[in-house]
Amino acid sequence: MPALRLILADQLTRDIASLRDVEDGDVVLMAEVREEARYVRHHKQKIAFLFAAMRNFAAELEAAGTTVRYVRYDDETNAGSLREEVRRALNGGDFDRIVVTQCGEWRLAEDMKSWARAFNTPVDILEDDRFICSLDEFAAWAEGRKSLRMEYFYREMRRKTGLLMTSDGGPEGGEWNFDAENRKTPPKGWTPPTAYAARVDQTTREVIALVGEVFPDHPGDLDAETFRYGTTRDQALRALDAFMERALPEFGDFQDAMVTGEDFLAHSLLSAYLNCGLLTPMEVCKAAEEAYRGGAAPLNAVEGFIRQIIGWREYVRGLYWLKMPEYRETNFLDADAPLPEFYWTGETEMVCMAEAVRNTMENAYAHHIQRLMVLGNYAMLAGVAPREIQDWFLTVYADAYEWVELPNVHGMAVFADGGVMASKPYAASGAYISRMSDHCKSCRYDPKQKVGDEACPFTTLFWDFLSRNRQRLEAIPRMGMMYRNLDRISDADRRKIKSQADALRSAS
Repeated sequence: MPALRLILADQLTRDIASLRDVEDGDVVLMAEVREEARYVRHHKQKIAFLFAAMRNFAAELEAAGTTVRYVRYDDETNAGSLREEVRRALNGGDFDRIVVTQCGEWRLAEDMKSWARAFNTPVDILEDDRFICSLDEFAAWAEGRKSLRMEYFYREMRRKTGLLMTSDGGPEGGEWNFDAENRKTPPKGWTPPTAYAARVDQTTREVIALVGEVFPDHPGDLDAETFRYGTTRDQALRALDAFMERALPEFGDFQDAMVTGEDFLAHSLLSAYLNCGLLTPMEVCKAAEEAYRGGAAPLNAVEGFIRQIIGWREYVRGLYWLKMPEYRETNFLDADAPLPEFYWTGETEMVCMAEAVRNTMENAYAHHIQRLMVLGNYAMLAGVAPREIQDWFLTVYADAYEWVELPNVHGMAVFADGGVMASKPYAASGAYISRMSDHCKSCRYDPKQKVGDEACPFTTLFWDFLSRNRQRLEAIPRMGMMYRNLDRISDADRRKIKSQADALRSAS
């Protein structure tokens, strides 16, 4: 008897496990449903990107001879949830099983566990082997370790894949990590490479019009004339080629830099394609390695890029499934402040924040330093409740899925897990932003000032953050220097800092 094969929005890969053994009579189910589109107020571009990519993927499957049952968002019979669309499909056919690949969110995974009993039909949940490290493999790596540091996991993934490894089993260039070389600021007059922008096809135009009509209250800009995301496998491959040729050579040097008005610099813009399945991790990493072997890109750039994929990306997925669902409820710093309104509007005199929010709303994108050291850092310093900042990140980025977003925000950006992921909070004052960007030059705030009308809010909140959390953080070895510097500030100045920090939080 035939199988009903469910393909999710982040599973747009032709050789994904649930599509490998399709037989005559099998039906592939894909559905644009209200429950997934609205459980947070996803950025309009994110919804448009995924709906269009799903429609194009379904069309490719049909062209290859696969039977597809595709439910559009505006279909009158749309049941509104994946669960009910599966039920509807089962009622309309004669299937002996449901086949699906592991999903990327705890909420949906828990629901799927109940489907077999609810539908009286076996459910085969297959391993998502697009990832390099299986969940069982990650759990085995983590077992018995006092700390789960990405760097050691990354080395294991380098050995497993053979990427950037020498014939004698050592790392290329004699080092595992070249991050120290990747903190340069662009020289005056530097022109960033041109970022890839896809041609908007008719399917995507139709979806953009639908999203504009149906999701007017969702955040972000959306216009067919400026929409840049590719929505087909071919366009994703073009984006990959463009990055390798234009930007990878300079990606390493300037990957931590921020430049006013430059939204993409030398970053890849490939995460949205990777996370929805239009590109796969190993093909992307092998392309980068080939660029290095062929002399087209330096080692520091290629190693840093590959580390983001087989290191961070694989690591956060493993951590998410290892620690959920308790993980998302932790709140080590007892943070409970509301998210400032300027995260949605960008209306703030902090140039770094205004630029990061503008980029986010215009492009459903911001690069990793904007996310971590501006948007995440401020939320942690201001004591924003973890769930509020997590939901914001999940809402506004085209590449955001809970498995990748939650650990990065919860553990790395706001230290809500108390050190499961990071060895210390990524807390920084305005001095860091001044060092890594040109934002402070045009900002009315002075990153060197702790208090007063010209004091940078990051700097004021940084010193107050250390004071407020001293009992929680002082014993962390890597925090020692910060607390020695805090102790050099007089009691009177610390009181002024606290008063101004309280006012900043209240005004937010």
